[in-house]
Amino acid sequence: MDRPLVITEDHDLLDDLLRVAAAAGAELDVAHVPAHARPHWNRAPLVVVGSDMADALAATGPPPRHRVILVTRTPDDPDTWRKCVTVGAQAVLELPSAERQLVDEFADVVEPEARAGLVVCVAGGRGGAGASVLATSLALSASRRHLRTLLVDADPLGGGLDLLLGQEEADGARWSDLVAREGRVSFTALQAALPTFAELTLLSFHRGEVEPIPAEAMRSVLEAGRRGFDLVVVDLPRHPDQAAVEALSRASTTLLVVTADVRGVLAAAQVLAGLRKHTGEVHAVVRGGVLDDEVVTASLRVPYAGSLPDQPRLAVALNRGDVPPLGRRTSLGRFCASFLDSLLGVES
Repeated sequence: MDRPLVITEDHDLLDDLLRVAAAAGAELDVAHVPAHARPHWNRAPLVVVGSDMADALAATGPPPRHRVILVTRTPDDPDTWRKCVTVGAQAVLELPSAERQLVDEFADVVEPEARAGLVVCVAGGRGGAGASVLATSLALSASRRHLRTLLVDADPLGGGLDLLLGQEEADGARWSDLVAREGRVSFTALQAALPTFAELTLLSFHRGEVEPIPAEAMRSVLEAGRRGFDLVVVDLPRHPDQAAVEALSRASTTLLVVTADVRGVLAAAQVLAGLRKHTGEVHAVVRGGVLDDEVVTASLRVPYAGSLPDQPRLAVALNRGDVPPLGRRTSLGRFCASFLDSLLGVES
């Protein structure tokens, strides 16, 4: 694959461009004189010309092409727009103020075609309802269908989804490594940084004290996830914080796990009120209990996504470090299969 081309002799500018390109997961071809740029001029998906080389490049008469950007570290230089015209650039970007825009430009040309992945959020109607187990199981089931899947732990107090996968010792980044992220993140760089098992990529928390996820970091991760994954599953806290709001605003659907007892329904109603402020489609997943499923969904006034009867030996398997059992004979496996069929429009 051809790489973006940078034409500059300004070493400070080049350092800036290499750092910005790295943030987008891009490698660059660099030409310090116009003659060295000639073999790459037509093939490069993007050409970035330093203002120091604009006149020298224009003197060689390069053929017109799309996606040429002039960059400068000298704001308000009255000669900048003349240089832009001489090299046939379509835009001028001033650094450092335009670094985020330049990251986007690099990412656009180095990433494969976006997948427009679906986002599914899962929240518990009360503590211990099983939302984290369901989120993990949905992600596992999707990955076993060879769907590229990102599982995002958005509950700082949830104990860690890596434990449910038996991968707490897996190498890779956690939220604490990403909380400073703003702007666009390359999904290829994100996937390379995170623990990945076949088609499943996981973003969880470190053990110990955790900080809330900044909204900007969640936004960057989810946008990268939607571009690079077929499905993004987000395990939410019961009270939506700023990061959870970012996920809810992008969700195709949100599953609320409700225990079928009076206290569970009353608690779920409070959680539901918070979810509805930020997302449009919420469905109830009913955990078996003393109330009928119809009574639960009628009380909450939400559509019914399905039921999850208690599954023998599930708790034992999870405490042993095994992944959730998802065979067709298990209630969890049947629910995940049915839900994914419906979400993906697969006829049963």
